Amino acid sequence: MHHEHDLPAEQRRHWEQVYRENPDMYGLEPSEPALFAAELMREHQAHNVLELGAGHGRDALHFARCGLNVHATDISESALEQLRAHARAAGLDVHTAVHDVREPLPHEDASMDVVFAHMLLCMALSTGEIRAATSEIARVLRPGGHLVYTVRHTGDAHYGTGTPHGDDIYEHGGFAVHFFSREHVDALASGWQLLEVHPFEEGSLPRRLWRVTQRKP
Repeated sequence: MHHEHDLPAEQRRHWEQVYRENPDMYGLEPSEPALFAAELMREHQAHNVLELGAGHGRDALHFARCGLNVHATDISESALEQLRAHARAAGLDVHTAVHDVREPLPHEDASMDVVFAHMLLCMALSTGEIRAATSEIARVLRPGGHLVYTVRHTGDAHYGTGTPHGDDIYEHGGFAVHFFSREHVDALASGWQLLEVHPFEEGSLPRRLWRVTQRKP
């Protein structure tokens, strides 16, 4: 187990470099979870959506194209610069803020209809930090609002391999991932209505993930 360096700071530097050197690294087409979330928002007549870990904005831009009031945060300023450039070019309005999910969210209580996070909660976050982030998400969601998040899980091919950092966090190629067990998903849903845990695959490995949908009572 590695303790000789500051993993969160190292990951911040890594993601900033990755986005700076690989513009639009995930393409501009929305992810499958974002398409699902957009349909959920349409069904529930949502207006305000917060995306955590928005990156260069492929999903935030899709939400904006759907007519939603979009707030997007990411730890990388370079990523958000790309997002803002694409939004300007498309005539879309997306509110952006550099933010580390370990810190309190810069949004008011009950101000969001939906919070969306594609692979943000399975970054190099401790279990305690993930629980705190989930509490913050509950704070900014209105009653009856939805959280849709995706995480790589313990059935993924990379789980248990690479550089271990404890707490089910393993690092491959500079990317540290916290792999979720089903028990972890259920624990995070305590106090929520857990609506669905949907397994899916993404990428060339492929990465194995869950798309989790839960509602604030």
